[in-house]
Amino acid sequence: MRLLIQRVTEARCRIDGEVFSSIGRGLVVLVSVGNDELDEDLEWLTKKLVQLRIFDDEAGVMNRSVVDIEGDIMLVSQFTLHAMTKKGNRPSWIKAAPEAVSRPLYDAFVERVEHALGRRVATGKFGADMQIELTNDGPVTIWIDSKNRE
Repeated sequence: MRLLIQRVTEARCRIDGEVFSSIGRGLVVLVSVGNDELDEDLEWLTKKLVQLRIFDDEAGVMNRSVVDIEGDIMLVSQFTLHAMTKKGNRPSWIKAAPEAVSRPLYDAFVERVEHALGRRVATGKFGADMQIELTNDGPVTIWIDSKNRE
């Protein structure tokens, strides 16, 4: 799985011009499921996401997690994070899992994050054409890939 994590002051997900979900201070996380995901990938990413210390403490040092600040999380499915651009100019998404595989894993990830956070998270709508509006705070944007744990 791949996550693109953005620290935000606020965010909204619109579908067909209507606000589907919104959050205040917290994280917008774009989520892409690959063909070869394991349960351990979901577990590792869940812990990493909710414990990632990217919010400032009183000294202005990134030392607090989204849990510490009681922040919000919005999880949005986005298969294009698995784009391969090595050859030519048209991206290939052959490494992105098909919906029959990715939807249940995305749903399971949402449930795990909610459990770890101790409350509901905002989401997009799987497979929908969504417009995500956000105010990136910092900006702080972090990429995490469960198959390349750097």
